[in-house]
Amino acid sequence: MKALVYTATQEVVYRDEPTPVAGAGQVLLQVEATAICGSDMHAYHGHDERRVPPLILGHEVCGTVTGGELDGQRVVVNPLMSCGYCQHCLAGRSNLCTKRELIGMYLAGAYADYLVMKQTSLLSVPAAVDAVTASLTEPTATALHAVSLVERVSYRPISEQRCLVIGGGAIGLLTALVLAAKGCRSIDLAETNDLRRATVDREQVAQSFDPMSQIAPHAGQYDVVLDCVGAGVTRAMASEQVAPGGIISHVGLQNNDDGLDMRKITLQEVSVLGNYCYTPADMSAALTMLAHGQLGSLQWVEQRPLSEGAKAFSDLHHGRVAAAKIVLQPDHLI
Repeated sequence: MKALVYTATQEVVYRDEPTPVAGAGQVLLQVEATAICGSDMHAYHGHDERRVPPLILGHEVCGTVTGGELDGQRVVVNPLMSCGYCQHCLAGRSNLCTKRELIGMYLAGAYADYLVMKQTSLLSVPAAVDAVTASLTEPTATALHAVSLVERVSYRPISEQRCLVIGGGAIGLLTALVLAAKGCRSIDLAETNDLRRATVDREQVAQSFDPMSQIAPHAGQYDVVLDCVGAGVTRAMASEQVAPGGIISHVGLQNNDDGLDMRKITLQEVSVLGNYCYTPADMSAALTMLAHGQLGSLQWVEQRPLSEGAKAFSDLHHGRVAAAKIVLQPDHLI
């Protein structure tokens, strides 16, 4: 089969790889669409010691089951696999399972013609939903999980909150779209890349601004700040922009530098939420939102053939892409 393989820092190569074989409890999927995630870029930059080359990356995937009792079914993959029996799994919080695994980290991922996956990790895709849209289920679940955690601790409904999203990549834009779908009408979005700001503006879901040269529209008055970057500088921005009694939701994880103003957080009773991925319930709800068109036209998604994956990674690295998300598809599908 053909696959896009991470071979060295800032290097991915389109080449032949052995076709995987499904074992007990597994299925073989013919991949139809795999989106590029920020964590894949983190590996590409050589910043993730867990992802050791050579490795097939990619975990935001939709495909069709080949063989077995589910033959022909179109499915979305829940790439976060857990033990299924620990206290977190039994409580529906399998994202906190200490034995969790993610494809494209230690296990081969989905930038390939075929992928082997646990049968219990599949969600059936409605017939009307195309593969590219379905491949957005995993990042949508991440955004939905973050907003849901905010809703759980907020004093007032999210629709009444003034929200700031930091970062205009896929997770940031999806977070803004989820907020809007839940009735939030005051959403600002900070993004330094001109092309991504233009994409956000076209969606008309948030008021975008460049934090390097512009003051936030409601500086220091945000009930909720969702940091979808997770760097020291964005944590500092979140601390500065959150209102007294507000919520900082830390969604991204670019680095572990300092940034949070713990004195302000303590004196002004600011709640800080960590977010890790999503639960199975989030995955199901995210697919439903996408199937019902609740997140808009998705015209901010760009499709490219898998054979051009190296250029896609390079374009993302150099900030040459207006699209918030690039989805790679096997060449025969484009």
